[in-house]
Amino acid sequence: MADQHRRTVTQDDSLPPVEPPSAAFLVQLFLVPAIIVAIIVFVWLAFHWLAQLGNDPEGYVKTLRRNNEGRWQAALNLANDLRGPGGERLKADATLARDLGGILADEIASGRPAGGGFSGDQSQTLCVYLCRALGEFAVPEAAAPLLAAIKPGTDTQTPRAAVEALAVLANNLTAVGRAFETPEAVSTAVIEAAKADDAPLRSAAAFTLGVLGGDAAGGQLKELLADANLDVRANAALGLARLGRDDPAVFESLEEMLATPDVEPVPGDEAAQARRYKRALVVVNALKGVGMLVDATRVAPPGRIVDRVSGLAQDPIPDVRSSATALLGKIDRVAEAEPKPR
Repeated sequence: MADQHRRTVTQDDSLPPVEPPSAAFLVQLFLVPAIIVAIIVFVWLAFHWLAQLGNDPEGYVKTLRRNNEGRWQAALNLANDLRGPGGERLKADATLARDLGGILADEIASGRPAGGGFSGDQSQTLCVYLCRALGEFAVPEAAAPLLAAIKPGTDTQTPRAAVEALAVLANNLTAVGRAFETPEAVSTAVIEAAKADDAPLRSAAAFTLGVLGGDAAGGQLKELLADANLDVRANAALGLARLGRDDPAVFESLEEMLATPDVEPVPGDEAAQARRYKRALVVVNALKGVGMLVDATRVAPPGRIVDRVSGLAQDPIPDVRSSATALLGKIDRVAEAEPKPR
C-alpha cells in the first residue's frame, strides 16, 4: 500500500515556481540593450556626418559662420582635410577660399582680443586655424585675406599664422604653375612683418621671405642676419641659403647653428628633452642649409664649416649624425668635381 501512496518524481519538481516577470527585469532585458544600440548608431551617424562634411565645402562654411564656441574645430578639420588625400578638389575651390577669407575678416573685425576671456581666446584660435586652412589652398584668391590678417595688434598669433600660411600657399601655387595676383604686395607685407617687435613674427617672416624670394626679400633677409633673436637669425640664414646666396654672413649664421651645444638628457626632465629636441632641429636645418648652398653653387663650403660637419658626423643623436654624414658625402663629390689648379 505504501507504494501506492508514493508520489512519482518528475523534472517539473526540480524547477522553481513560475512567476510573472518584474518591471526591473524587463528594463534590463530590453531597454538597456536598446540604449546601447542607440548610442552605437548615434556614434556611427556622427562619424558619417563628419565624413560627409569633409566632402561638402558649403557644410564647412555654414558651420564656420555659426557664432558658437566650437567653430575653431571645424576650421582645424578643414585644414586637415585640405592636406588629406581628398583635398585636391578643395584646394582648387576659389569660392571656398573667398568664403573662408570673408569669415576670417569678420572675425578679426569683431574685435575680440586674445586673453579677453573665453570668447576672445576662442576667436583667436579660430583665426589661426582659418589662416592655416587658407594656406593649404592652391588658388591666388587665398592670399588677400591672409595679407589683411598681417597687422599689428594685441593678437600676435594671427599675423604669425598668416605669414606662415603665405609660405605654404606660395609653394602650393608654384606646384600647380600659378602665382600670386599681386606678388609685390605679398612681399611688401611680409617684409613689414619682418620689422615687427614680436620676435616669433619676425622669425616666421624670415622663413616666408626665403620661400618668396626676390631682391627685396633677399635684402631684408640680410638685415635679419644681425637680429638679436637666434631663431630669426637662423631662419634668415636658411632663407638666404634656399635662395643660393653664399654670402660670408650666411655661413657665419649657419656655423652658429651648427655649433649649438647638445643638452645632456635627464630622465623625466621634459624641459631638458625639449631643449635637446630643439637643438637637434636647429642643427639638422643648418646642415640642410649648407647642403642647399652646395647644390646652388657647386662649391665646397669654407673649411671651418666642413670641420663642424665632420664633428657632427659623430653626434649622439641619430638624425644629426646621419644628416652630417650625408652632407660630407655631398661635399666630397663636389670637391672631386672641382677643377684642379694648374
